[in-house]
Amino acid sequence: MIIKFHHYWYNKGYSENLFTNCSISFFNLKLSKYKHPPQTKRPLKLLSNKAISMKRLERTQWLPISLDEAWEFFSSPKNLNEITPKEMVFEILTDVPPVMYEGLFITYRIKPMLNIPMRWVTEITHIKDKAFFVDEQRVGPYRIWHHEHHFEPKDGGVLMTDILHYDVGKGIFGKLASVLFVDKKVRGIFDYRFQLLEKKYGKKAA
Repeated sequence: MIIKFHHYWYNKGYSENLFTNCSISFFNLKLSKYKHPPQTKRPLKLLSNKAISMKRLERTQWLPISLDEAWEFFSSPKNLNEITPKEMVFEILTDVPPVMYEGLFITYRIKPMLNIPMRWVTEITHIKDKAFFVDEQRVGPYRIWHHEHHFEPKDGGVLMTDILHYDVGKGIFGKLASVLFVDKKVRGIFDYRFQLLEKKYGKKAA
């Protein structure tokens, strides 16, 4: 095949360098077929419904405070214990700075279910000052935990939106845990926080 291409290109007046470069490219392409086999579809299967039982929870709450005040309170990990249900025995084990930053790891001791203590490690992965921040679990009871905190000034106060994606696994134990207590526990955390913040700051007049 290469010889035929050579005669054709030579008769057409193309240079030997062009032929050589193309021949080498063709040769490398043939070798790459064996050195780098095509990607399998396995990574795509990890994102299928069969592999991940992702849950999504979204909550909004308006508070009669300024954006600066809301950001100062909620962006400080030290205040998490105040807005977490007492039965979870939420305790921060690492020293945290007064101002969080992207890449910050925070280690907690919690009792999320059945009064069993465990360590939970989260990372602050994204921050846009006074707009949003994201924390993700690195070690803990969830297979996936991705929590977005959004803030925007509205009607003389601030509207907070929490978007949580979480997954405890698709196996039989993950299904049972999700149905029996995990989903209820997660909703309870946000319900508790909603009521506590209304008592702390007040609520929007009807």
